[in-house]
Amino acid sequence: MLRKRTGSVAIRNRLNDLYARYNRREFVHPDPIEFLYRYENSLDREIAGLVASSLAFGRVAQIHRSVSRVLDRMEEPAAFVRETPPRSIRKIFAGFRHRYATGMEMAELLLGIRRAVREHGSLRACFVSGIGEEDETVLPGLNALAENLVGDSGGECNSLLPLPRRGSACKRLNLYLRWMVRHDEVDPGGWDEVPPSRLIIPLDIHMYRAGLELGFTRRKSADLKTALEVTEGFRRICLEDPVRYDFAITRSAIGQTRVSGLEHHAGEPGGSEQEDQDERKNRSGDDRRRTTDAIGR
Repeated sequence: MLRKRTGSVAIRNRLNDLYARYNRREFVHPDPIEFLYRYENSLDREIAGLVASSLAFGRVAQIHRSVSRVLDRMEEPAAFVRETPPRSIRKIFAGFRHRYATGMEMAELLLGIRRAVREHGSLRACFVSGIGEEDETVLPGLNALAENLVGDSGGECNSLLPLPRRGSACKRLNLYLRWMVRHDEVDPGGWDEVPPSRLIIPLDIHMYRAGLELGFTRRKSADLKTALEVTEGFRRICLEDPVRYDFAITRSAIGQTRVSGLEHHAGEPGGSEQEDQDERKNRSGDDRRRTTDAIGR
């Protein structure tokens, strides 16, 4: 068993083995990142990526159906958000639903994208506007992007837009940033102004348990503080790219492959996120049921 006491070299070697084995295009399906591969245009791709990541919770088949429904209606995402009037966007998605997320919420997300693109020229420019040269992580840029997307509403009623200022781990937004910033066989990249060294781990149940197993955190809640602690642990393994192993770890876990030294213990504290708790405050009845984002990979 590979525990933290065996040292960073052994851990790094094991993680590199996982990366070499799983971080390949052939293992992507059914990860929603595969929707991004459709788009040559970077403006289309960044919008499609935000849509896909925002819906990355629930069952895999449901995620794929929902993402397809949205992107098929948009055809060319950049042109759609730029040219479609707000009233038409709300009408087009009036009947949409993904678990507890409504068509109104999807329309408001797209209208937030519309505002950000009109003001900054792209989501990339909006994000970069919030980052300073001395910032150690992407958190300031993540705040800037999220606040631009929610606009005057404050995000109080949108389950698709977790907010860092609430302490949410923002797993889906950090997943989106991984897709946009990193460039390898799996992640398409494109936001070259942002160094991968500043990325934050998308903290789903698999990365949370990996963080516990490797001694990167002891926290009982998978919130933003925990995500930063786990990221710092992986930064000690790979300073220039702490999120490098995210896809490989989650893919091996979802595929139920036994990963020696990164065993996942069913008895550990749960990995549901603060962002889901925030979202459920705005739901009622059956929509308050517990949500797990673990399959949104």
